[in-house]
Formats: sequence, structure tokens, C-alpha cells
Amino acid sequence: MQKRDPRVDKYILEAADFARPILIHLRELIHIACPEIRETIKWGIPHFDYKGTVCNMASFKQHCSFGFWKASLMTDNNGLLEKVGKTAMGHFGQLRHLGNLPSDEVFKEYIREAVRLNKENIKVAAKPRASAIKKDLEVPDYFIKALEAVPMAQEQFHNFSYSHKKEYVEWVTEAKTEATREKRLATTVEWLSEGKPRMWKYVK
Repeated sequence: MQKRDPRVDKYILEAADFARPILIHLRELIHIACPEIRETIKWGIPHFDYKGTVCNMASFKQHCSFGFWKASLMTDNNGLLEKVGKTAMGHFGQLRHLGNLPSDEVFKEYIREAVRLNKENIKVAAKPRASAIKKDLEVPDYFIKALEAVPMAQEQFHNFSYSHKKEYVEWVTEAKTEATREKRLATTVEWLSEGKPRMWKYVK
């Protein structure tokens, strides 16, 4: 099976000028740290898998972000991993240039640890849904899985108020075609990763 996905090439090519060197550098270091890793696109952004999701990267208008799927289980000996919360900018914060990244060796150490967690089948404890989502708000499995694939988006969704969650869920589920639903779901993940509510364009 091909380890590099041409869709990731396309994603990088279409990214902003400042973002391309960052994405290329991240991609190369990930493959050096784990030659067995495989690329894919999930919910509109590049993911890197080895026995499950290891990490992902994304490009936005003014910054890039990078996230580990099992960051909460990592030792973080260098104290670099940021908790993904209200800012939802990834585990290394907002990446605007290569200088925002840790050294190559340190970054590869993090990748190898993330891969090891998957090799050993160490799982993140599931969050109880009832505490995060009211019973009368039904969230489809495909919506939940999309968020699980992008930890920063998932964290933001859980931190949002009930009304903000409902706006996103209804927007996606009310799509009249599957293509529209997938497009809205990808946009939802992107906006949540940036910490934006559904109606952010109208917030003064």
C-alpha cells in the first residue's frame, strides 16, 4: 500500500505561501520518525496513521496547527504540548513559521512515542457523552467520528455551550444531500479547530 497520499500533495500545494514550508517539514519528519506511517485525508485535513491515528496537521488562513491523537497519554518530557482548549490551535500552538516548531530531534521523539502508544494498543479513556452533550441533542455517529479524528476540534466542541453545539449539529444533519453534508462536516471540523462557533461571521 502506498505510504504517501497524493491528496496530501494537493493539500500542501493549495495551502498559503507561509504554510507550505511548515507542512512539508512536518510531513518529512513524520515519515523519518516512522517509515511505516501512512497518509490519508480525513474530514478535509492530512492525517498520519499507524495502527490507528497518530497525528494530523492543518493549514488555515494565518497559521498551521498540529495535533496528536493521544496527546493526553504522552509523557511530554520537554513540556511543549499545549492543552487544546478555547484557542484550539493544536498541541504546538499557532504555527506561523518553522521557528515555532520544536527541534527536529525533539519532534521525532514525540512522533515515536505517539506511534508506540498505537503499537501497544494503549487507548484514551472515552469521555462520557452525557456530561458533554444534553440528552435531547442527538449527535450522529459520523459527526462524532469526524471530531474524534481531530482532537482540537473535539475538545472545542465539548467546551462549547449547548446552543453552539446544537447549531453545528443541526447545520450538518439538515443537509439535503450527502455531498453537502460531507462539505459541511469538513467545514465544521475546520471552524471548530479554529475555536469558532457556527455563526462566528456574525459575532461582533
